[in-house]
Amino acid sequence: MAQTQDKIDKLAINTIRTLSIDAIQKANSGHPGTAMDAAPTAYTLWQQFLRYDPKAPHWMNRDRFVLSSGHASMLLYSLIHLAGIEAAETAYQSQGGQAVSLADIESFREEGSRCPGHPEYGWTTGVESTTGPLGQGVATSVGMAMAGKWLAATYNKPDFTLFDYNVYAVCGEGCLMEGIGSEAASLAGHLKLSNLCWIFDNNNVTIDGHTDITFTEDVAKRFEAYGWNVTRVSNANDLGELASAYNDFLATDDAPTLVIVHSHIGYGSPERHDTPKVHGEPLGPDEVRRTKEFLGFDPDRFFVVPDGVRQHFTTHMGQRGATARAKWEKLFADYAKAHPDDAKHLELIRDRGLPDGWDSDIPSFSADATGIATREASGKVLNAIATKVPWVIGGAADVAGSTKVILNYPGAGEFQPYGELGDYGGNNLRYGIREHAMCAVVNGMVLSGLRAYDSCYLIFTDYARGAIRLASLMDLPVLHIWTHDSISLGQDGPTHQPVEQLASLRAMPGLIVIRPADANETVEAYRLAMPHKSRPVALVLTRQAVPIFDRSSVAPASGLAKGGYVLADAAGGKPDVILIGTGSEVSLCLAARDLLAKDKIAARVVSMPCRELFEDQDEAYRKSVLPPEITARVTVEEASPLGWDRYAGPDGIVLGMNTFGLSAPLKVVSEHFGFTPERVADAARKVLKR
Repeated sequence: MAQTQDKIDKLAINTIRTLSIDAIQKANSGHPGTAMDAAPTAYTLWQQFLRYDPKAPHWMNRDRFVLSSGHASMLLYSLIHLAGIEAAETAYQSQGGQAVSLADIESFREEGSRCPGHPEYGWTTGVESTTGPLGQGVATSVGMAMAGKWLAATYNKPDFTLFDYNVYAVCGEGCLMEGIGSEAASLAGHLKLSNLCWIFDNNNVTIDGHTDITFTEDVAKRFEAYGWNVTRVSNANDLGELASAYNDFLATDDAPTLVIVHSHIGYGSPERHDTPKVHGEPLGPDEVRRTKEFLGFDPDRFFVVPDGVRQHFTTHMGQRGATARAKWEKLFADYAKAHPDDAKHLELIRDRGLPDGWDSDIPSFSADATGIATREASGKVLNAIATKVPWVIGGAADVAGSTKVILNYPGAGEFQPYGELGDYGGNNLRYGIREHAMCAVVNGMVLSGLRAYDSCYLIFTDYARGAIRLASLMDLPVLHIWTHDSISLGQDGPTHQPVEQLASLRAMPGLIVIRPADANETVEAYRLAMPHKSRPVALVLTRQAVPIFDRSSVAPASGLAKGGYVLADAAGGKPDVILIGTGSEVSLCLAARDLLAKDKIAARVVSMPCRELFEDQDEAYRKSVLPPEITARVTVEEASPLGWDRYAGPDGIVLGMNTFGLSAPLKVVSEHFGFTPERVADAARKVLKR
């Protein structure tokens, strides 16, 4: 019996290898080496340990598998195909049928295939997160594990263990070299995430050569210093040793686990085995033949799945997952009877929904010439929402008190290992000074259903851009809360004063960037952001107080939903000039409008908090706000002028920043760079003379 088991195990593992080899060779593009060496590592995990039902790939208590080494995508696609994972309904894939067909594998890296060059969440069922940029997958897996701990602490009850899933992430040397990997590992160790297992495929190769040219540290000692449990597998082809390592992870209840698997890149390739060349190039026809002969496959046949291999996956992984899922669904049905409100919450979490009345306690703000900072207004709104949506969870990169994202409603608590600091049921997250890991962790929590947010100063989004981009690429409703939005933060100076960040973020497809002008626009920004199920939203907020507009004399803040709206118009709606501002600069435009009125110049003020939403409106609406016949226009934003010429037009003036900022008090900085009502009015007069 053991010999028969060994034979089918070996056949299945080598099927994963040969499917990967054939797909990459046919595409003449890809990374075969890791798919070949890590096949037994992933196979053992999926067949013996991974709790996952291929027929219910979005089951809430499934184990998560993340291929952080995204270049080895054919490893994952082969597993998805052989395991028979069924397609789930997404924006990009229809319900039912195979998530990855053999035809998809045969068209690897071709248009329309469910097997793109790197795994893409939403495009291919079975892919838990988009990966490829190294380190992103492991960092995202930390967020998934945190979500699992939070769900268990919040919703598990005596006799109802709804959540106890584990998160596995396969990574390579690159993921552990990247700074985001170190940030995430440090955080996970602090949080003692015992449901998290990183599997380090240690094949000692990167693109440029063997790792001894760049990476000679003792990884085990580093992770032990982080507080991780570390175990080793000396031979990647020893399934018993692999199983022992996974069991060691399951037995560890006070730390995350790193399994270091010593492997040989390109295993089975007579000429490419253990060479950098096999990392990122197809084997070539001759080497494909020799490798298949070594693995016991017919070199003249391609994309072969031998009899019994699919059935073998169904018998083990499939039946185990189906049994566990059916047991869970029965448990949940009983839970719903005993705890109906909590069950309803979980259904909303699953569907990315919101409870009725989620916005009923959101404050409104009375007119006030002195006003408050939009970060202050944001904090009040965030807390009002979080009391109604208990799965709102988040924090900041060591600046929560400054960005005003601390949840202070009764029972909010701190997400920490159980002890004096808090417990895993807390809603306040402490990321430390780890901006990049923070944003990836939030991606992982949102992938797990939570309405998670991150926060830092706008300038430091530079440190987190990779994760911000992936949230947009994955269509995740992440909420970014970024403050200290302009040179008006003052004396911290140009190192902390953002200039080019807004333009850069607006260039990112899918990301909704909102820079509200006052407290009530901030309210409307939240009303717009929270119901979103498939686009990330970035709120860009002021440090300094800004006036709260008297909405009885200007347009209601609900105009924010359209991205840009006429805040204050000329008498009769026939302006001589249009002043367009965002954020704190809108108040400058209103003041300039009053100055121009003294000269009998009729000015329209347009608040444009979100260019992306404005561009989503139909042409008729956009023309009603910015009539083409009115070419005298001035745009005002304390940031890069890039892109504003679109709204200023060929005859308009763009007031922006073409240099870095200045360390000085706010008033001095504003006057130095000309962001004053007088300067805006002068620009309007100038443009009218053209």
